[in-house]
Amino acid sequence: MKEAGPLKRIALLGATGSIGDSALSVVSHFPERFAIVSMSAGSNLEKLLPAIAAHRPKVVSVTTREDAARVRREFPGVSVGFGAQGLVDVATLPEADVVLGGIVGSVGLAPAYEAVKLGKTLALANKETLVVAGEPLMAAARASGAAVLPVDSEHCALHQALRAGTHAEVKRLVLTASGGPFRTRDFATFPAITVDDALRHPTWKMGPKITIDSATMMNKGLEVIEARWLFDVPGPQIDVVLHPQSIVHSMVEFVDGSVLAQMSPNDMRFPILYALTYPDRIPTPLPGLNLTSLGNLEFFPMEPTRYPAVGLVYAALETGGSAPAVLNAANEIAVQAFLDGRIPYPAIVEMVARVLGRHRVVGVTSVADALEADAWARREAAAILPLLETSPRAATAPAFPA
Repeated sequence: MKEAGPLKRIALLGATGSIGDSALSVVSHFPERFAIVSMSAGSNLEKLLPAIAAHRPKVVSVTTREDAARVRREFPGVSVGFGAQGLVDVATLPEADVVLGGIVGSVGLAPAYEAVKLGKTLALANKETLVVAGEPLMAAARASGAAVLPVDSEHCALHQALRAGTHAEVKRLVLTASGGPFRTRDFATFPAITVDDALRHPTWKMGPKITIDSATMMNKGLEVIEARWLFDVPGPQIDVVLHPQSIVHSMVEFVDGSVLAQMSPNDMRFPILYALTYPDRIPTPLPGLNLTSLGNLEFFPMEPTRYPAVGLVYAALETGGSAPAVLNAANEIAVQAFLDGRIPYPAIVEMVARVLGRHRVVGVTSVADALEADAWARREAAAILPLLETSPRAATAPAFPA
């Protein structure tokens, strides 16, 4: 067995979310390999405070000044920040070797960008970071020599399969998707879908925003953009297929016709452990696959009319520039409006399409450009929201570009 290397010191962005839970579990299993030196959380102090007590980070960030004051009272030896600057402080702590980005949404962009500028390894579960500002973030990583490693199960699978060949030997990347809770639901009933319906994901346990994105398949579309930047593969060479069992996490087809697939249980601790130990592999106490009990592994084509969000994403990726950032921000507003009961389910994608249709695309060469497009989209989505609140819509979306 290979001996443990130097202790890896981790900055954990999003300590109280689903990724944070899995990351803390991995770190607890391997105290001789990993240590949490900084962490951030939102407003869930009831989960954060025990995590601080267990891992004793040097720096912590929370959302509000009031919560920061409470954490300081509980842990006077910890440096506590809040808000956007607090996230950057967590990610740029000099002692941190690896920044694990587990925050949902574009709020994770600034700390990730500042971390890679310093040459820190970025283990990225926050796909919005690459959707909003993939070009400037990857340029910063190349300039500093920072590694950007995927934590999303699909991209972790691609990363592993791609180790079998060169970039020139890749024919296409194939992202798998469960199809969410509505893969076989009568399309005519989509306007009646409730929040509880959409939160019942068939194979993964995740936070509410990403679970809704998995229902609309916007999440899979965002993963297409993420794959484009992580692996330098153009959109037309990235496909999506439905795989309800979620055992094959993704596949790479090479030019010689070989297809390599990566399989593991539906447990985010596997891709987190892979990213934290790369380029090594270490024995794990986590239960593996029982191949003889898997039964059938099924694959189906994706229905564009059932999942119009995916088509919007491909169009935004082809358009380029600020379009992906606008799509992502509009989707965040739309998903929250649905979770709040303000709009019907089909209006999520309709809102995104309307915002994209009103946008004049510009280039994105900096994080500032990306955040400006993000802010514009949020204002536009807020203005459109009242038009979609009052009555259910048919399960269609306007085309983009308009």
